[in-house]
Amino acid sequence: QVQLVESGGGLVQPGGSLRLSCVVSGSFYSINTMGWYRQAPGKQRELVAVIRSGGSTNFADSVKGRFTISRDIAKNTVHLQMNSLKPVDTAVYYCNIDLEVAPYQLVRYWGQGTQVTVSS
Repeated sequence: QVQLVESGGGLVQPGGSLRLSCVVSGSFYSINTMGWYRQAPGKQRELVAVIRSGGSTNFADSVKGRFTISRDIAKNTVHLQMNSLKPVDTAVYYCNIDLEVAPYQLVRYWGQGTQVTVSS
C-alpha cells in the first residue's frame, strides 16, 4: 500500500519562508513525476510546481522566482522551498506523485494536504 506523508506547513509572516516535504512509502517500481498543487478557499486546485523523472521542472507563473522544487530519489522525497511568501499563497498544499506500480503502469497518488497560511 502506497502512502504519501506531507510535512512542513504552518503559519508564516509575509516575506517569510517555509519548506514542504512529501515522503512516499510502500511498494512500487519507480517514481515518475513529483509535484505540488494547492487549493485556496473557494478556488480550484492549481498546479504549483512539478519535477519530472529526468529532472526538468515547471512552475506556476505566480511562484516563479520564489519557489523551488527538488527531490531526493534515495529517500523517495520531494521538497517545495517557498520563499518571499505572500498572503495570496495561503492554501492547502497537496503532494502529487505518479508512481510506476507495474511495468508501464502509472498511478497518481495524492497526499493528505498541509495548510500554509501567510499572514501578519
